[in-house]
Amino acid sequence: MATNESGSRGPVETAMYDKLTTLLQPSQLTITNESHLHRHHAAMRAQGGGSGETHFAVQVISDAFQGRTTLQRHRMIYSALSDELARGLHALSLKTKTLEEARRFTAGQAE
Repeated sequence: MATNESGSRGPVETAMYDKLTTLLQPSQLTITNESHLHRHHAAMRAQGGGSGETHFAVQVISDAFQGRTTLQRHRMIYSALSDELARGLHALSLKTKTLEEARRFTAGQAE
């Protein structure tokens, strides 16, 4: 599921969703457009406020991460989104887990 302030995906968010779904085949993918929280930053003001699709939080649960470190997982995502990063995607906040890690995390919170 992907969301933003208006409830509809823009072209950058749509591309991110499609690429990450294809690459990772996630059991869960949440993309949140947080660009509106950063439009006052100097870099965004210099771009006229940015495209409105410059900052995202991404939460992914995928077994494609099995056996990979956090750095390797993040590199997978940054590599997949290299075109978007080259065209103005400015920042990603990433949370990456395997299905088993997500289950353990959820079970730990329930205790």
